[in-house]
Amino acid sequence: MFRFFENLVDPYVAYREKDHPPQGLWPFLRDYAQPFKKVFVLAGVMAILVAAIEIGLIYYMGRIVDLLGSDPAQMWEDYGTELILVALAVLFLRPLVQALDVMLLNNAILPNFGTLIRWRAHRHVLRQSVGWFENDFAGRIANRIMQTPPAAGEVVFQVFDAISYSLAYMIGAAILLSTSDIRLLVPLLGWFVLYGGLVAWTIKRVGPASKAASDARSQVTGRVVDAYTNIHSVKMFAHHDLEVDFAGEAIEEARRTFQGEMRIFTIMDVVLTLLNGMLIVGVVGWALVLWMGGEASVGVVAAAAALALRLNSMTGWIMWALSSFFRELGVVAEGMETIAQPLALTDRRDAPSLKLTDGQIEMADLSHHYGRESGGIQGINITVQPGEKIGLVGRSGAGKSTLVKLMLRFYDAEAGQIRIDGQDISQVRQDSLRRHIGVVQQDSSLLHRSVRENILYGRPDASEAEMIAAAKQAQAHEFILDLTDPEGRSGYDARVGERGVKLSGGQRQRITLARVILKDAPILLLDEATSALDSEVEAVIQETLYGMMAGKTVIAIAHRLSTIAEMDRILVLDQGRIVEEGTHDALLQKAGLYAAFWHRQSGGFLALDDKT
Repeated sequence: MFRFFENLVDPYVAYREKDHPPQGLWPFLRDYAQPFKKVFVLAGVMAILVAAIEIGLIYYMGRIVDLLGSDPAQMWEDYGTELILVALAVLFLRPLVQALDVMLLNNAILPNFGTLIRWRAHRHVLRQSVGWFENDFAGRIANRIMQTPPAAGEVVFQVFDAISYSLAYMIGAAILLSTSDIRLLVPLLGWFVLYGGLVAWTIKRVGPASKAASDARSQVTGRVVDAYTNIHSVKMFAHHDLEVDFAGEAIEEARRTFQGEMRIFTIMDVVLTLLNGMLIVGVVGWALVLWMGGEASVGVVAAAAALALRLNSMTGWIMWALSSFFRELGVVAEGMETIAQPLALTDRRDAPSLKLTDGQIEMADLSHHYGRESGGIQGINITVQPGEKIGLVGRSGAGKSTLVKLMLRFYDAEAGQIRIDGQDISQVRQDSLRRHIGVVQQDSSLLHRSVRENILYGRPDASEAEMIAAAKQAQAHEFILDLTDPEGRSGYDARVGERGVKLSGGQRQRITLARVILKDAPILLLDEATSALDSEVEAVIQETLYGMMAGKTVIAIAHRLSTIAEMDRILVLDQGRIVEEGTHDALLQKAGLYAAFWHRQSGGFLALDDKT
């Protein structure tokens, strides 16, 4: 039974991904709700049926009170069959309808709706560019991915569990009173108007208040996660108190916004109690007046009293349900600021995959300043022949890393083109481009997974033997076998910690090299590939790198010039432009900027701040 309802909707059903998701709140929710349309209709019908049965019970309790005035001896004979049918309906039909209603909500809708939103939101966010992630806190992004689905699920739950039910109940109550005596509608309608005014007042204020509180909570999460992620810096600079104060500002803002939200609920609660008192006195009092005038039966008074008391107990729940509804809408709206952002860097709908034949790279009039007037690169023209090894040298900020990011299409160039084997990389699929490029970066961060999973990230379908061979080539196999983690896993099964913090810089770099070796891409980008290694290990890894380069097109960035001295050609960048080009020996003979770098090195490092 449970499995039937749980499988009514597949949260992973295929769908067309949108580069520009709906920006309005209701279009956003409606877009995610498409697979649930039939289930939502059925849930609405069941909510109405549940309310109708409850109203029917109150009506029948009034009828029983009237029947008590008949001859007891004749009552069973006259109404026995009716009483048995009603009893069977209460014992079997009512639980059945209630069970269907609850299972539609709890088993078919809630688990699957939240899962669908989280799954699709995560897919959409992963498609965002690197630049998009660089402009936000990872913690805040993750927080919104996690809190938006349950908030959207709560919205749906309240629609069917509270709003549909309560509307059907109130309409049923009005019908019941009008069939008893139309004049009983007067106090009920008066109460409806006042209650509607209170609902409107609450809704107008609770939405913005809830969004402000949700924004404040996300700010707290972002600051706390930022401190935890950079805990080494916090400890090294002894900034415990600074981080406490930094988070404390956000925590206090979260408290202040939450206080504002709670004030609205307090006012609502007090006014609601007053209104419900007016409802009870109005409906029951008027029913008594009609009875004393002989215009209403005892059953009508009993039904009116039961209905007023039921509405009294329901209205608080309805108001809280509505408040929760709009509060969660505020959370969804806040989450949309992340998960509904359009993709800034997209592929054409019909973009082909990159077809790499030789590995030639051309950069023509390439310029990129990250939307600023300075920085980045300007007017770069480079042709890298298939199998050629190019070294890039320059001070920090000269534009070397910008070239690498543009090569990987982490950004689209503001001007000019990059072509691989004659194909403009902005016109091919991003994934196909990156599959043909192996990258070893200066920041050799790893995934918080096992060593095996980190190496296989280079080629998930590789065999165990191929993975181990790559680790051995990267001089990583021996130390991997000695690894253990707190859970008792060892060797290739050991977890490396967040960003690989349980390993030394050299160990992380060698696992990164093993990953790239396993990928075996025809184009290699090396961004300070040996910067984290000591001299002894570097000498061994240098041989590994030269082995990796065989038959590949290579672009290597280095501050330690000895690592690129054997390259076919070296390009010197300064202030975003190529100012020198040639082999190591030729550049030394020119006695220019490269020669100055070479002669001013200490221990093989480039004097980055040297302006001579």
